[in-house]
Amino acid sequence: MKEIGYIGLGKMGKNMVFRLLDKGWKVVAYNRSAPAVDEVVAKGATGAKNIEELVLKLSAPRTIFIMISHQAVGDILNELAPLLTNGDLIIDGGNSPYQDSMRREKELNQIGIEFLDIGVSGGPGGSRTGACMMVGGKKELYDKLDSAGFFSDTCVPQGFGLMGPSGAGHFVKMVHNGIEYGMMQSIAEGFDLLRHSQEYNLDLEKVTEVYSHGSVVTSSLISWMGDGYKKYGQDLNEISGKASASGEGKWTVEAGARAGVPMPAIQASLDARSASQKKPSYQGKVVSTMRGEFGQHPVKREDDEPEIL
Repeated sequence: MKEIGYIGLGKMGKNMVFRLLDKGWKVVAYNRSAPAVDEVVAKGATGAKNIEELVLKLSAPRTIFIMISHQAVGDILNELAPLLTNGDLIIDGGNSPYQDSMRREKELNQIGIEFLDIGVSGGPGGSRTGACMMVGGKKELYDKLDSAGFFSDTCVPQGFGLMGPSGAGHFVKMVHNGIEYGMMQSIAEGFDLLRHSQEYNLDLEKVTEVYSHGSVVTSSLISWMGDGYKKYGQDLNEISGKASASGEGKWTVEAGARAGVPMPAIQASLDARSASQKKPSYQGKVVSTMRGEFGQHPVKREDDEPEIL
């Protein structure tokens, strides 16, 4: 039966639940704040007031997908695992460090609980229209989910796969995000130069439109940048020039150091984001714009932040 529990109804988790409901899944959902639960219940999900109630409302063997920040995963597992029975499956769909996922699988297996780590890409929009998933863990668990239609129901065609044993899903997603850092910084530098080429008085929104159709740099990021220019104008006056980072780029560079693999481009992107915290820049605005478009991160300029001319 297509039945799954969901813990975490944030920007991505809620949209994933909506998509699963559209595909005929029975979803039992819990979130710390009740309004998000009410929202998915209105669309057909079964709500739970706490984690224990969520477990009780699922049939054994249970599958429970956790979609929360990596900092909160440990506490949720400590509360969830004692409530489960032999053969139940926990999926961590957040951006947890891959070493933590490897350790957690071993710890949970010792008490009879199965575990998969799944890196999810596509942002809130992709979670609703079709995500990309990178899976780590036992092949038999992956195959079981695949045969139930979980991946075909949540992902774009060919947008999912088993990357390897435990930790591999989160490792591949970490590197994905590190690559993303470098790509975003190169886009920021390019559009900063385009903006300063005053002799041409370039329409940057039009540039993104052309770049997005048949060019070598055609990408989701360029398209999202175009969306940002449509919303905010090419000076991006409403957007912060301080480009924030959520950690995965740093983890990628650290993994590269452990493996003896140089990461100069990704390191440069981290340095640029760090520098923008003290000296906001137009490049920081471009990075912030993309982060706001694909991840719905808060990127508006604060009142005390000077306008960048």
